[in-house]
Amino acid sequence: MRLLVCAMETSSNIHLAELCKHLDDSVEMFGIFDKKLGTPNYDLEQLAIMGFVDALKRLPFFLKLKKEMAQLAKDADKILLMDSSGFNLPLAKAIHKLYPEKEIIYYILPQAWAWKKGRIPKIEKYCTTLCSILPFEQDYYNKKEKISYVGHPLLDEISDYKTTVVQTDKIVYMPGSRRTEISNLMPIFKEVASAIPNKEHLLVIPAKFDKEYIQKVYGNLDGFSISNDAHTALKDAEYGFICSGTATLEASIIGTPFTLSYIAKKFDYWLGSRLVKLPYVGLANIFFDEMGKGAIHSEFLQENVTTQNLLNDYKQMNKEAFISNAKILREYLQNGSSSKVAQIIQQ
Repeated sequence: MRLLVCAMETSSNIHLAELCKHLDDSVEMFGIFDKKLGTPNYDLEQLAIMGFVDALKRLPFFLKLKKEMAQLAKDADKILLMDSSGFNLPLAKAIHKLYPEKEIIYYILPQAWAWKKGRIPKIEKYCTTLCSILPFEQDYYNKKEKISYVGHPLLDEISDYKTTVVQTDKIVYMPGSRRTEISNLMPIFKEVASAIPNKEHLLVIPAKFDKEYIQKVYGNLDGFSISNDAHTALKDAEYGFICSGTATLEASIIGTPFTLSYIAKKFDYWLGSRLVKLPYVGLANIFFDEMGKGAIHSEFLQENVTTQNLLNDYKQMNKEAFISNAKILREYLQNGSSSKVAQIIQQ
């Protein structure tokens, strides 16, 4: 089987790596994905963008890329799209128009429940099979026969959890994987680290970053130990300061108490706040809100991301309650998704 894959995000490729463990050797992947997983047609590292402004600047490139990917679908038995709705949904439309008989599987769906619910009919029209990783997501779709909850990929990737409050000498810092996120949060994280004595301050940096990039974007890292393994760092740490994103859900599943922080470009935040009508930005908090429960962790956004706010949260958080809520979260998500999605692809 030839499988055309479009996985443009770092997190998507982590999930794709787990999925590959369950695919037969006869499945040949091509398209856009991490070169560690095979032989892609396009270099993943060239595709990263950050925010609405960056996306607009690179629009001609992505329009050309969409056209080329749609043409590649001619040689595919099936198509697998992962996350990246800004690119993958127009790609699904283009492929459906050229080859309406092709099966298009969407794994890690666009967050249409959060914003632009009008996209749901388009997702249902252009895609054959919808693999949801959020238990409540199916409720927003009309064609129930197309969508199913397959579990959450993080439960495939994380198997070691904290069941009691752990006191260690480590604090973990995760300022994100994109340049703007890192540049905005690192000055504050450095101040926080300086204000917490007698601890090892563990900074998680993506392994793909070279020394020159790290020095330019992160600056002076005196006082930090460096880790490239997020899950191990979270497991070892007693607390975390984490940029909004998948890492906050990872920490919530593992059971490492943390504070969420996020500083976006002013225009991006202004626009996003008008498009997304949710009480929280952290996925664990969104899940708990769907269950009718309160937030599992604090969130500080934009000008509220201050050294003092983060330090106060570190000192005041009810860590016992967080551990209990982490168990509830794991039960809510039920199981991993990789095996189920592999079955869907190969059936």
